[in-house]
Amino acid sequence: MPELPEVEVCRRGVQPGVEGQVLLGAVARVPRLRLPVPEGMDRILAGQRVAAVRRRGKYLLFDCRGGATDGTLIIHLGMTGSLRFVPPGTPASRHDHVDLLFASHVLRFSDPRRFGVVLWQASGEPAHPLLAVLGVEPFDEGFTGEWLHAALRRRAAPVKPVLMDSHLVVGIGNIYASESLFRAGISPLRAANRISAGRCERLTAAVCETLSDAIAAGGSSIRDYVHSDGGAGCFQVDCAVYDRAGQPCRRCGGVVRQVRQAGRSTYWCPGCQH
Repeated sequence: MPELPEVEVCRRGVQPGVEGQVLLGAVARVPRLRLPVPEGMDRILAGQRVAAVRRRGKYLLFDCRGGATDGTLIIHLGMTGSLRFVPPGTPASRHDHVDLLFASHVLRFSDPRRFGVVLWQASGEPAHPLLAVLGVEPFDEGFTGEWLHAALRRRAAPVKPVLMDSHLVVGIGNIYASESLFRAGISPLRAANRISAGRCERLTAAVCETLSDAIAAGGSSIRDYVHSDGGAGCFQVDCAVYDRAGQPCRRCGGVVRQVRQAGRSTYWCPGCQH
């Protein structure tokens, strides 16, 4: 499913076409996705100017001003969702569930498996429950080795699934957790509370480096993910360990191994990661 890099690439792709633009309304073709689509969304959004397009974890936040009620449109791509621009009047296909209508184009949300969300939160309300539980952003100043070391001291589970816990830190999906741990030289099997402060410094740096490289590569297109212009990400092409079980490590020549952790496949090089 789309993780932080893919959602950030999506944000950057749609931002020029919507930020500062006024919404004419919206079309919702289904009453619910993973959660109910807001009733009266066309009325809510009509006349709203999109003041900013932000990202929080894997959520896209469209800050809207000037309509009947200011607020934020919250979109999560789920496992198979995508946003793309289409000309006004373009017929909808089977999985095109929500349209955001602008004067010169339409921003269309498609989601074959319908695990995404489209929500509205009026200004002044408490943080939405889906956002309130999210952990620190990897690119925030607070994501430091010192902070991570303190947070991991309370976790005895293997570090890789802990790193993927969005209540701790957001947006580090399966690919990026494996690749970050490889870059930091840390075994994904090591207990989180057995990682030293110095290694936590290397890990936070590796996470930011990995995510930055993934964003620059347009994210990873493993299954359904595509950009807002229909293009694909290519970070997965140069992965050091992810999905390379049985192949030689690109650093030491040893064999990359695979194991299941918390229901997900983990890849690592025993020669490089301890």
